Amino acid sequence: VQLQASGGGLVQAGGSLRLSCAASGSIFTINAWGWYRQAPGKQRELVAHATDDNTDYPDSVKGRFTISRDNAKNTVSLQMTSLKPEDTAIYYCSADLKGTYDSPNSFYWGRGTLVTVSS
Repeated sequence: VQLQASGGGLVQAGGSLRLSCAASGSIFTINAWGWYRQAPGKQRELVAHATDDNTDYPDSVKGRFTISRDNAKNTVSLQMTSLKPEDTAIYYCSADLKGTYDSPNSFYWGRGTLVTVSS
């Protein structure tokens, strides 16, 4: 299984950016998607999480970031609005999934995509 993230770039403060992530390979079902970020010198933090029934966000991005999943395409997106310089980080997608109907849940990371928000 591979996760491919895209959509990062440079944006001015107050602007918007949309990240996408596609999962490929042997996938039976994706239980949950996540978007994380890691800024220089900081620990990786969760910024959005989505199951079929629920989405969660930390207070730092709530109301500005929206995670959306497309189960038919095995993709997830992260719409980011009202971006701030402190949102600058490498963003990673993740998936908790089953490769086959009887396999255990496995967790995968995608390669990061850089988001830079200029002031």
